[in-house]
Amino acid sequence: MPNLVILGAGTGGTLMANKLARRLEGWTITLVDRDAVHVYQPGLLFVPFGTYRPEEIVQARQRFVPAGVTLDLTGALAIEPDKKQVVLQDQRRLDYDILIVATGCRIVPEETPGLTASGWQQRAFDFYTLEGASGLANAMDGFTGGRLVVHIAEMPIKCPVAPLEFTLLADAWLRERGLREKTELVYATPLDGAFTKPRASEALGALLDKKGILVEADFAVAEVDDGALVGHDARRIDYDLLVTVPVHMGSSVIAESGMGDGMGFLPTDRHTLQSRDFPDIFALGDSTDLPTSKAGSVAHFQGEVLVENVVRHIAGKALLPEFDGHANCFVETGDGKAILIDFNYEVEPLPGRFPLPGIGPFTLLGESHINHWGKLAFKWMYWELLLKGKELPISHRMSMAGKWR
Repeated sequence: MPNLVILGAGTGGTLMANKLARRLEGWTITLVDRDAVHVYQPGLLFVPFGTYRPEEIVQARQRFVPAGVTLDLTGALAIEPDKKQVVLQDQRRLDYDILIVATGCRIVPEETPGLTASGWQQRAFDFYTLEGASGLANAMDGFTGGRLVVHIAEMPIKCPVAPLEFTLLADAWLRERGLREKTELVYATPLDGAFTKPRASEALGALLDKKGILVEADFAVAEVDDGALVGHDARRIDYDLLVTVPVHMGSSVIAESGMGDGMGFLPTDRHTLQSRDFPDIFALGDSTDLPTSKAGSVAHFQGEVLVENVVRHIAGKALLPEFDGHANCFVETGDGKAILIDFNYEVEPLPGRFPLPGIGPFTLLGESHINHWGKLAFKWMYWELLLKGKELPISHRMSMAGKWR
């Protein structure tokens, strides 16, 4: 019986297990991860502000594993592509005919000298982990004013808009508590503007300026020293509370197997999602080196393409170059509003209406309350539709319908 192994039971791996279980008769499918808890990562943004409690954004991985798929929580140690085997943490070996890499990426705060020294999880926090977001919630509760700095160490990162969202939500949160006049909000980024795409960067940058948020652009951090970020250009950004997005790297299993690039991301064909080095290996989600956002929507759109290409590969057919880099993200802006951006490899975010031209109900590149409720509603869709591999009413290919040049 042929074997399909999926490494990673996060968004991409879980939805692939569900979709392929319905398509591959006579195959053994094994889904591998290292723990039993699935975290709804978009919800981490809201934990520091009390919108969600930590227990509201976690569920057991097993709940989303379909019949006929084995969930192995031993964890992967290495991949040996020449032998077509995965070595597990307990030294067992899994043979595979097809391997799907969905191992995501990880934060590596220790890559920034001084960040994890004294003050880490006391005055300096991430919100990309459950531990970090929970600790930051406690710190925010005790915050009475001062200098709050939101910082990105370097790109790429998971959900590139999340630091912007945190900054804008913090502005609203501080105003609600009468602390905004007592707080200097600073957004420090290695980019030359608010975002990676010029048109969205202009719109989001204008919003930061309107809200009196200081932007420290082109800031490449060299170290953290005694309550301050120190840049390679000798700029020093002092803080009372630091909310940082640490360096991101690919999964250690990819790096340890010698299969990744310099940051541990798997070299992947940008349109077919096949490994550029190993024809029986495919990848999706944050584990790839693709020049698109590391976001849940991207894993969803990639999954639609990858299912067909895995089936075609098994049948000996040519792969379809169908993935166009499509990403779709709600950007929280505070005060119960959000912006929606929709883009791909070639087309940057444009204004308009989504998904129905002229009707919406969502506004592209413009703030609205409906956009905010759309973001909150996605939590149910994530648990009940996306992870279970069910169809969502959004094409994996970006459409120009409803967009204004």
